[in-house]
Amino acid sequence: MRGFFPLPKPLLTALAALFAVAAFLYAVLWTTYGTRGVLVELGFDNKYVFEDNSQLVESVRTQSPAERAGLTAGDRIIALDGNPIEGPDGITRVWARHKPGDHIELTIRRPGNSTPIVLHAIFRSSEAGVAEAGVMRSVGTQIMRLYPFVFLIVGFAVLFLRVEDPNAWLLALIFGGFITIPDFAGSFGAVPGFLRPIAIAYHEIFGSMVTAFFYFFFAVFPARSPIDRRLPWLKWAALLAMAILALPGLFLRETGMAVTPAWLSTPTAAHVISSLHYLLVLLGLISLICNAVVLTSTEARRKIQVILWGTLIGVLPAAVSLFAAEFFGLHIGVLLGVVIVVLLWLFPLSFAYAVVKHRVLEIPALLRRSARYLLVQRGFAILLIAMSVGVTIAFALFFARYLQSLTAAAVPGGIALGTAFGTVLLWTGAQVHKNVGHRIDRAFFRNAYDARLVLEDLLEKTRTATDRKELAALLEHHLKQALQPSSGALYLEIRSGQLLVAAGSSPNGSKAISPSDAALQELAKSGKPCDVVDGAVHGVPLPESLLALAPDCLVPILGRDERLAGLIVLGLPLSEEPYSSEDKRLLALIASQAGVALETILLGEKIAERIDAERRTAQEMEFARQVQSRLFPQTLPKMKTLEYLGGCLAARKVGGDYYDFLELRPGRLGMVMADIAGKGVPGALLMANLQANLRSQYAMAVEDLPRLLASVNRLFFQSTDQASYATLFFADYDDANRELRYANCGHLPALWLHHPQNSRQDDVTPAAQWLSSTCTVLGLFEEWESQIAEVTLAPGDILVLYTDGVTEAANESGEEFGAGRLVDVLMRYGQLPLPQLLQGVLDEVGQFSRGEQQDDITLVIARCLP
Repeated sequence: MRGFFPLPKPLLTALAALFAVAAFLYAVLWTTYGTRGVLVELGFDNKYVFEDNSQLVESVRTQSPAERAGLTAGDRIIALDGNPIEGPDGITRVWARHKPGDHIELTIRRPGNSTPIVLHAIFRSSEAGVAEAGVMRSVGTQIMRLYPFVFLIVGFAVLFLRVEDPNAWLLALIFGGFITIPDFAGSFGAVPGFLRPIAIAYHEIFGSMVTAFFYFFFAVFPARSPIDRRLPWLKWAALLAMAILALPGLFLRETGMAVTPAWLSTPTAAHVISSLHYLLVLLGLISLICNAVVLTSTEARRKIQVILWGTLIGVLPAAVSLFAAEFFGLHIGVLLGVVIVVLLWLFPLSFAYAVVKHRVLEIPALLRRSARYLLVQRGFAILLIAMSVGVTIAFALFFARYLQSLTAAAVPGGIALGTAFGTVLLWTGAQVHKNVGHRIDRAFFRNAYDARLVLEDLLEKTRTATDRKELAALLEHHLKQALQPSSGALYLEIRSGQLLVAAGSSPNGSKAISPSDAALQELAKSGKPCDVVDGAVHGVPLPESLLALAPDCLVPILGRDERLAGLIVLGLPLSEEPYSSEDKRLLALIASQAGVALETILLGEKIAERIDAERRTAQEMEFARQVQSRLFPQTLPKMKTLEYLGGCLAARKVGGDYYDFLELRPGRLGMVMADIAGKGVPGALLMANLQANLRSQYAMAVEDLPRLLASVNRLFFQSTDQASYATLFFADYDDANRELRYANCGHLPALWLHHPQNSRQDDVTPAAQWLSSTCTVLGLFEEWESQIAEVTLAPGDILVLYTDGVTEAANESGEEFGAGRLVDVLMRYGQLPLPQLLQGVLDEVGQFSRGEQQDDITLVIARCLP
């Protein structure tokens, strides 16, 4: 359909802008007036009678305004305030213009009376006027009110990007019509008089023609469907028929109400018209499916796949629910309605992407990329414009009642005020865009490539990788799944210091590259993913061995000393879009974890070599101590209601005790204390294994702590021998309500010094309570379950986690320090600042035992703040 529009681009742009203003105006009016229902009632049930254009009163509720006015069952209302009834929804439109307490004059015909009777009644609040109860219903209503704006933002984003493309116009017309599908409560009666004709005209035209646009689009895009090739006139006939059916809505009375001929107001005619609409939807779906089956062009097939999935997932549930409600009276609830609206939003997001980009990804990649392309790369600016238009219209509507009382000369001033308001809002939005872009990136794209699932799986599996081959296979699989690169290669460091191809292609038989190359040195210095521009990185040309891979992005994998320990080479994505900032953020995270895994492999190899050499020097042990010290927490997440501190004194250079502080999420702190069965290097290695397993998965602790511990137990069981195990105490502290969830996996009971309720901290000696085991130790059994317990801390309460190196420290006569002495020391030093309190306990243990330390001494103290 290229070249279908002979109009110049400026004129097309102006028409698109006029269309956008009309559509957004209707959306604002629908959101403001079309969703709130009729606010008044008289308390009777009625049915429209076509023969004499009256409303038959079927029943009157007791003690209602209708009963007090004298209305009875069987009466026929023929006029309201002296005006004849205007069609089946005439009463609704009149009711919508009133509020509780208003008077209304009813002219009725009563059986047995030859002359009409005039009654007077006073409106009361209806059920629709009472605030809807229930959080779910309220939230659902707010989501429903957002319904039109997703369609309009996407539709006009595409239109303004492709204003000369007829397909983009068809798409905008479809989405402009989709916003008229929901009913307009009160039959437009609540809309201000000067805007009511516009709203009715838009609703009548686009509500009637949306299904014709729907079929027209699928009949010609991305190629003519088999139906259109056999019946090319059908799409034009559908447009003409629906345009004719829209004409009655264009004839307006002075009140702005639509005039519908009697033959169109009958139930039979309404069902026939509805059947035509559903028939066009069905023809559109059949055209879509036929194109997906019979098209031979790869390009067309890829586009039709995107449209097929977007339509089936988005449109089909909504069409089925509307059909069931209209023909069978099966109405859905609010919750299901919200689900259908959310699914329907998938339709414009995926559909618009297929129109704008002729080279689209397969379905899984599309679902991760389409929203990103429209809503962030270009759509955010259009969203700001749309918001400005919408708020400006709302601004104008808010002051409309004041402007109506002014002279005609003052109206331009009001318009200028509204325009200035919108301009200021747009300018402010542009400034905000610069500052919030990064936050939008993080909040929106957390799901863009299923990054959470990719990283969780990668974090779990890289911890168990025992060699470079296994690590390379994991990285290759996850990168392909996340980014869909057209080509790629992975280089990892070997013993000689060279980088060797571990996965992917190696052209020209060149499997190794030197990290000393100037371009690679520049890449390592930057420490982050870099685009390849004209065969160079930051202006430094790449070696020929890398250029042969046609790289588009290079990702350095750095070791602990910032050396280049690996390199990820990525070709252009299948979508032919450049790698975005979110892509590079994900790549940086994966590269960081790969670097840690590679370092772990290297460290394990080095430790194994030293053990096999049957000698350990002080220098080697010092190196191991430094490595282990890095495994203990280096920073303490800040809590408002809790101060905490930990310390460890290893019996040798390295040990098997482990403590950690984990920020599970803002305001949630994880406190870990573990004791590995073993000392020295074996205990340290097992400790590192446990720490790696725990840190790679701790994000799930808030939602499912038993699942986290079960996974840690399984990994620890699988990666250690049968005699290895660990005791562990895991506590999850909620800073907001001071609640402490914990699991004691065969560890020594934690000590909780707490004050009785309603007591002053300074007046009462705290009571000691022991948080005993809730499950067995980790690593002995593959099938393992844990129980979770909870306590609530109070200001001044102290929680102490410790290993057996504290309570089992013995003096010269063999007497142990014991839990009792630990309680006494804490009672004595409990008011000291936390560092002095921790040091005081360690000093007391050291003075009691004296001599050579026999076991690791590890201690964590936490105190609840006022």
